[in-house]
Amino acid sequence: MTKLIQRLAGMGVAKTRLRPKLFGPAHSGPARLLTVADFGANPGRLGMRRFVPEGLAAGAPLVVVLHGCQQDAEGYDAGTGWSQLAARHGFALLYPAQQTANNPMNCFKWYEPGATARQGGEVESILAMVARMQRDHAIDPSRIFVTGLSAGGAMASSLLASAPDVFAGGAIIAGLPHGAAASVGEALQVMRQPHALSPAAWGDKVRSAHGFTGRRPSVSIWHGTADTTVVPDNAEASLAQWANVLGLESREAEFRAGAGHTHRLWRDETGGIRLEAWSIAGMAHGTPIAPHAANAAQRLGAPAPYILDAGLASTWHIAEGWGLLDTPARMDARPAQPTADAAPADPAPPESGVTAVIHQALRAAGLMK
Repeated sequence: MTKLIQRLAGMGVAKTRLRPKLFGPAHSGPARLLTVADFGANPGRLGMRRFVPEGLAAGAPLVVVLHGCQQDAEGYDAGTGWSQLAARHGFALLYPAQQTANNPMNCFKWYEPGATARQGGEVESILAMVARMQRDHAIDPSRIFVTGLSAGGAMASSLLASAPDVFAGGAIIAGLPHGAAASVGEALQVMRQPHALSPAAWGDKVRSAHGFTGRRPSVSIWHGTADTTVVPDNAEASLAQWANVLGLESREAEFRAGAGHTHRLWRDETGGIRLEAWSIAGMAHGTPIAPHAANAAQRLGAPAPYILDAGLASTWHIAEGWGLLDTPARMDARPAQPTADAAPADPAPPESGVTAVIHQALRAAGLMK
């Protein structure tokens, strides 16, 4: 029973009359995020927070960051270090904020079709916030990205599906595929065991969300192997979904390993990375950070519930992949010419143990040759 309650709380589908404690690091000094009270249509009844570095240049990028359950925008920002990075490299942040009046665990309602549709729910509210940021800060419309943890990760996937014309890329952390559930009961089921759909069936859920014919956003998927709140099979389902949507099922994956994680990536015909998956060995449910990284630039944020010192700076890697750190974009949804960075990795060593099992599963799913 305890594990069930934890699972319910972790993804925000538990019904409770108690107002939960919102987890996050203690704030020191002035708050980095400012509230925007009036941003337009708000059928999802969400709050809006923003961070805009002083002297932000016109044409700067925007990152939409979605907190997880039992978190708030300020706590998630302090834990992950997004505003540290934005101030350093000159891009804006938008933090949609869930309200406990909507969900007692402060979670985005990823499991309600009305909330994840383009109009009439939380997705529409978030897109209105994006439009407000564009009006106020001359954001580059071709460099808008979204990331989120847990319920926020599932909502990030729905934003990529429902608004592919808005976002250049997205990062789904400990989340679920778009369309994974349509009710609370189904949400509980898929958190433990996702539906056994074909890649095409998963892809159809994305294609039916928006009649989009252009170049779709790139996708980055992150998940801990020891996650018992949202089991890692959901990361594989997300991977199958987006590989199908992006037309990458027939392309061979590059496989990288080291420092307790595996990193798989798929390139398009230009050599640009369009899809990647990070699997963090032994990590539970949360966003990985690296406060003691050898590279000082990656020491962002601070550990907190669901923000875990895993020795892997996801905030830094995600931003770097989107080309936000004064380096060439590697996950940009726009066409790019191959560079030295796009050269194939060295051949992987002979498969054995865990590696062999992973590759066998990928081949069975049609995601790797």
